[in-house]
Amino acid sequence: CEPTEYRDQHLVIPTDVTNEAQVQQLFERAFHQFGRIDVLFNNAGINCAPNVNVPDVPSLDFQRVLETNVMGPFLCAKYAMKYMKEGGRIINNGSISAHAPRPGSAPYTCSKHAILGLTKCLALDGRQYNVACGQVDFGNVVSEMSLATNKSDSGALQPNGFKMVEPCMTLEDAAETVWTMVNLPLSANVLNMTVMATQMPFVGRG
Repeated sequence: CEPTEYRDQHLVIPTDVTNEAQVQQLFERAFHQFGRIDVLFNNAGINCAPNVNVPDVPSLDFQRVLETNVMGPFLCAKYAMKYMKEGGRIINNGSISAHAPRPGSAPYTCSKHAILGLTKCLALDGRQYNVACGQVDFGNVVSEMSLATNKSDSGALQPNGFKMVEPCMTLEDAAETVWTMVNLPLSANVLNMTVMATQMPFVGRG
């Protein structure tokens, strides 16, 4: 049962982040209810079938991933900044794919490289509005999306052509990271950080 004192302190609005009119309405309604917008966490993202090399990637799949993973965060940031009247913070969910791709991951990897550029642009353009923007690049957070790639029984495809089950970190660890960034004063900003499962095969060759 929901405590009565918290009933008016949250608002759930199903939104297609690739639809500009819906995104605009989302932030208009949030601002109307709360009178301010302090934080945006751009977390919406999708992937397509894993382990598909570039010549075999359907163009529509590539377009669909970029529309959600890049256009979505752009639109949300665009309208959030309009309502961050007293400053605010935007946090983009990136990926270690922005630094080291998996085999057969062109659509997703390209989208996360784009987010890295968007983060830097928002951090720069946000200065005149006192809006900070940073990005956290997670590695192997347990989720429905990650388990489609790093399967519990067979693992994830490696650059050497073999598969291995990679270590993972929890959603709680990811949430703690975002919450830490949220609680920084606006005079400080984490522009980019990498948070990953300690023993995952990211650092090093191969």
